[in-house]
Amino acid sequence: MALSLRERLITGLIKASGYSAIVFVLLIFYFLLQEGTPALSQVPLGTLFSGRWYPIEDYFGLLPLISGSLVVTIGAGLVAFPLGLGTAIYIAEIAPRWMREILKPLVELLAGLPSVMLGFLGIIVFSPFLRSWLDIPTGLSALTASLLLGFISLPTIVSVAEDALDAVPKAYRDAALAIGATEWQTIWRVTVPAARTGILTAMMLGLGRAIGETMTVMMVAGNAPVLPRGLDIFLSPVRTMTATIAAEMGEVANGSTHYHVLFFVGIVLFLISLSVNVTASIIIFRQGKRAERMLS
Repeated sequence: MALSLRERLITGLIKASGYSAIVFVLLIFYFLLQEGTPALSQVPLGTLFSGRWYPIEDYFGLLPLISGSLVVTIGAGLVAFPLGLGTAIYIAEIAPRWMREILKPLVELLAGLPSVMLGFLGIIVFSPFLRSWLDIPTGLSALTASLLLGFISLPTIVSVAEDALDAVPKAYRDAALAIGATEWQTIWRVTVPAARTGILTAMMLGLGRAIGETMTVMMVAGNAPVLPRGLDIFLSPVRTMTATIAAEMGEVANGSTHYHVLFFVGIVLFLISLSVNVTASIIIFRQGKRAERMLS
């Protein structure tokens, strides 16, 4: 049946909206390449990938910034993944309906809290507490940033993981209980594995949220562009790539070497985020194919 003019128009707008996301990402990447690639010709590669960031003396080593971002992101994942999965399981499988109707909107409300407010909370509360409790020189460290980023990522992980658990057919649970499984055995051996793809998606979205966070880490991570060393890497101040761009971009001269290096930092950050998303997509695709083969 031929589509009417109105239906064709709506279909065209929907397709254009979908394609526009790809176009915008490509345009952003093109702009980053245009502004960031001159850094490769202005700064020697040995200096660009060294361990010292001190732009005043033309030291543009990216390793402290990359390592700082990785340390903070890994720490946030260690905080958010188990806590987020446990909260999602409680809301979806254990909590009574009246409690679920309170907790789920409350968790989603936490996602709207401004990161500046959380950073201010970290400076006033978390930093002094960790400094006195752990007896360290400063509470502005990777540990403080990891804890706050974990809480920032938590609403995303809980919301998506809870939706994935809720989407598991009730027949799966009934079948497990019918053969004698306990409630906990049903959750851990039936429901969670069945929602594995959605849970993995939640973890990757939370990880992406942590990688891209700026204001909180700029306020509580200590802003020290040094390479983390030793077993106390989480107790020392660090600086992330996002915090460096936010702190220094407004002070550099347009077209200077420092300006182009900051855009090159943006390229590195873009590629890291892209690799995380592509890896997650590949894993989710393989999990989906494996589930289809098991069902067939």
